Amino acid sequence: MNGGMRFVASDPDSADSAAFSNQLPNPSVIPSEDDGSHGGTNSTNQLPNSCKVYVNGALHFDLRVPFREISLAPTKSLDGKIEVNEPVRVYDTSGPWGDSDFDGNVEQGLPPLRAKWIRDRGDVEEIEGRLVRPIDDGYLSMAHAEKSARRNGSSKSEIRNPKYARRPSRAKSGKVVTQLYYARRGIITPEMEFIAIRENLNVAQVSNLRSQNNGKLETCSTNSLAYQHSGEPFGASIPKDITPEFVRDEVARGRAIIPANINHPESEPMIIGRNFLVKINANIGNSAVASSIEEEVEKMRWATKWGADTVMDLSTGKNIHATREWIIRNSPVPIG
Repeated sequence: MNGGMRFVASDPDSADSAAFSNQLPNPSVIPSEDDGSHGGTNSTNQLPNSCKVYVNGALHFDLRVPFREISLAPTKSLDGKIEVNEPVRVYDTSGPWGDSDFDGNVEQGLPPLRAKWIRDRGDVEEIEGRLVRPIDDGYLSMAHAEKSARRNGSSKSEIRNPKYARRPSRAKSGKVVTQLYYARRGIITPEMEFIAIRENLNVAQVSNLRSQNNGKLETCSTNSLAYQHSGEPFGASIPKDITPEFVRDEVARGRAIIPANINHPESEPMIIGRNFLVKINANIGNSAVASSIEEEVEKMRWATKWGADTVMDLSTGKNIHATREWIIRNSPVPIG
């Protein structure tokens, strides 16, 4: 399927506009994690019969684009012959959390994947930003916030510590730091090549199979992963191969967007547009009467583990700045 975005609500709490804090709160107490080898109820448990694999970039050599490679059992035919099935690679949104070799934790947050790319462009600067006040999180004073935290038993996550302060970035005077701006100047950013590799996987596989079947996928066996109805493109113009140049041109024409906030360098590049894969959004959020920071981070990790391309935080309860900062620092997908 191609084009646009679909929305899936995973939490019914009412909406509030997204805000980005310039401070990372003191680490919270996170439930203990098991070895993650066989499912379970923890978001860090690895999916069975699969592993994370990476593809390197050609224009930007430091790129490592993630995919999930799923092992398939052999097929036994009616005559007793065994047919070996090659592993299948699929789009993966779990980020480092889905990699069994990643030994990070939510206290540290994810590695800032795009930080170097952003700095190397030389068009951003760090600023002090506005300090978060107790009233921003729904408290009358710091004493009120600390008393509430102690009463709820989660003081470590709700009381900020200067040790974890993080300075926000902004565009330098006269500069524009959007992927649209770069695209219209003819620049292929690392984000664009990352997206091209990510989106091109299945397209390349299908193109190869089409060439083997006289240009028609309908001639493939109906139980083949490559079987595809001709369908109605409704104006879509999808090339045989998704190239970095194609990604740049679609963004420059205004037919696709790359949500890549410079203050969320942990996010892996992705694209939304009619000539690209359909993207899934998951809604999460706390309320005035339920959920905690720890639970919101866990919701986000579950959402990305099961394929959410973006996450919308609709929190309306206390500690909104702290909650969203925790989510952003641990999210491999764009947060709204």
